[in-house]
Amino acid sequence: MQTVPRVPPFDRPATYDDLVRLPDNLVAEIVDGELHASPRPAPRHAVTGSVIGGHLVPPYHQGRGGPGGWWILDEPELHLGRDVIVPDLGGWRRIRMPAIPATAYFSLAPDWVCEVLSPSTASLDRARKLRVYAREQVAHAWLFDPIARTLEVMRLENGRWSLLATHAGDEVVRAEPFLEVQLDLQAFWTEPSAS
Repeated sequence: MQTVPRVPPFDRPATYDDLVRLPDNLVAEIVDGELHASPRPAPRHAVTGSVIGGHLVPPYHQGRGGPGGWWILDEPELHLGRDVIVPDLGGWRRIRMPAIPATAYFSLAPDWVCEVLSPSTASLDRARKLRVYAREQVAHAWLFDPIARTLEVMRLENGRWSLLATHAGDEVVRAEPFLEVQLDLQAFWTEPSAS
């Protein structure tokens, strides 16, 4: 499995200035002082991320067919201490964040994050970014793997991630913190074309 490449600087902790100097076609993050850059998500990854948002935005962000009360956003840039990370999706309860900030980033940690794993990002997402989310008291995390066709649902308990469930294939599930809607997992997976 390849990993998200580190990029210079290697001799000092990376800064936001280092991050913004990278080309716009890369997703750049600073985790534990190291600058990581990866290409934009592959189509399977993009489909899964888009479908997740499509399922959650109407009932939770807009309050159509669900309780509302959330901001659900694609690829929010999070400035959490010295770390700058970009989950595939992030959600904030509006009671904690009544309005979207005027900045280009969020300094308030979300209540929920979702990472769509790819072979190049899985190690960074699972290990280092989950540690940052735990440190910042993100209450829930989902890890979707569009290749393995799995959804892992986690809750932060006493500063550690508890795995609540692993769902796979074509199951129809409910997952914290969005228990009011059913997720038909078959909708999240796609097969790449042969051409």
